[in-house]
Amino acid sequence: MAIEELTPQERDSWLRALPKWSLARDGRAIERSFEFADFAEAFAFMTRIAIIAEKRDHHPEWSNVYNKVEIALTTHDAGGLSLRDVNMAKKIDKIV
Repeated sequence: MAIEELTPQERDSWLRALPKWSLARDGRAIERSFEFADFAEAFAFMTRIAIIAEKRDHHPEWSNVYNKVEIALTTHDAGGLSLRDVNMAKKIDKIV
């Protein structure tokens, strides 16, 4: 079954429900920055997300420099944002 990209209206509605996330890549992704006490805490956070992502088969694009983690979510199979990204963002928000 094909994964459908969110319509602009759906995207805007979901983004209001995810106030710490912002649109990126011309509205085809959402992103959020995180800052932790140190590298170990940032890496532990990434490990927790990696386990969730693997179970959901939906992997974030991310980077880590010392205590900072940058995450972008998009669904390549949909050509942009999908409910998979929204649900992943919600899970990530619960971890923090």
